[in-house]
Amino acid sequence: MRHNNNALIVFAKQPIAGKVKTRLTTVLSPEEAAELYRCMLIDTLSKVKQLEGVDIYLFFEGNGDAASYFATIAAGMETVPQRGNNLGERMMDAFQRTFEHGYESVAIIGTDSPDLPVGFLDVAFQRLEKNGVDVVIGPTEDGGYYLLAMKRVYCRLFRDVPWSSDQVLNLSLARGAEAGITIGLLPGWYDVDTVEDLRRPGLLDKGSGAPMTREFIKKLPPFSIPA
Repeated sequence: MRHNNNALIVFAKQPIAGKVKTRLTTVLSPEEAAELYRCMLIDTLSKVKQLEGVDIYLFFEGNGDAASYFATIAAGMETVPQRGNNLGERMMDAFQRTFEHGYESVAIIGTDSPDLPVGFLDVAFQRLEKNGVDVVIGPTEDGGYYLLAMKRVYCRLFRDVPWSSDQVLNLSLARGAEAGITIGLLPGWYDVDTVEDLRRPGLLDKGSGAPMTREFIKKLPPFSIPA
């Protein structure tokens, strides 16, 4: 499906109750958590469609009806099933398969930062093209990252990393330094993972880049999000 020199991969799951946003089920029902994730997914897909000069691929986790679900919700995008035994393997495989189409740069994001400024994505590709770096990382406040972009697949960045821990970013930077990989950093952002994240002013503001997520949170009963 290559039409441009750059590609963006969106990693996503099917919004099934009990399978997504489980850290929030202390205050939300599994069904509410799944609906929140669905809103975040839609906001993310709406955002990336604003990018110019970038081909979009959605790599989805799940079997059964997941393929038909994502073919519908991500109409116009290439939808591809994820492969691998852990997050690192799945991301590395997604990069490898996408680079096989001949792209100069490929980036990957998830759906946990629905109000991420779309300009951050543009900057990632610009830095790879003009700033002489091999890799660009967008760090999150919890020690992970919201974006990883590269000019080719650097397998070292995906191996022996304790995924979903607060050491992901630091270890990625260390592995990059060991391998002589030049890494540039984007401004920090946050994932929506906890009750505190649901109260973030930027997420709830009218100017938020995540309108569906914002409206869903605002409709929750006040007791669902204790201060």
